Amino acid sequence: MTTLHCDTEAIGDHHLMNVREATHNDLPDILRLVHALAVYEMDPEAVEATEDDFAAVMFPDDGHPNTYGLVAEVEGQIIGIAIWFHSFSTWTGKNGIWLEDLFVDPDHRGDGAGKALLGRLAQICQERGLTRLEWCVLKWNEPSIGFYRSLGAKAQDEWETFRLDGEALDSFAAESAEHESRG
Repeated sequence: MTTLHCDTEAIGDHHLMNVREATHNDLPDILRLVHALAVYEMDPEAVEATEDDFAAVMFPDDGHPNTYGLVAEVEGQIIGIAIWFHSFSTWTGKNGIWLEDLFVDPDHRGDGAGKALLGRLAQICQERGLTRLEWCVLKWNEPSIGFYRSLGAKAQDEWETFRLDGEALDSFAAESAEHESRG
């Protein structure tokens, strides 16, 4: 387990922040913060995931997770999360990290948790020979965009994000299967 200690100042107090790999025991707090993220992103009903869903991908019985988590905690309270998985670049032939979600409890924004979580992900990239750390941010989320830019991150303006899900995914899959069966 990797632990990073960061001294942060919040409202005049000096706190010791711990950033570490998530454990199975953290799942209730991870899900709590995922729900808080959905509220922040103005889609509070969107979260369908359960603790069991997170456990299945982060702590599977076969011991080979495909999704990982970091938590930031102050005085034993989890105040931030980073949920990520490996990506792959066909151009470089190297893996990277795709950051699915980064969220810090609003009461602890500005305390350094977001920077500490991203910093730990950057360290993981360096330790494992991963060549990039990527993520998406909603276009209206100016505070986060400014924060990311302050770290040296650059927007990939030439790219558009697309998604197939729900009925569109089901319909396209069925159409593709029908086309295959006709040969």
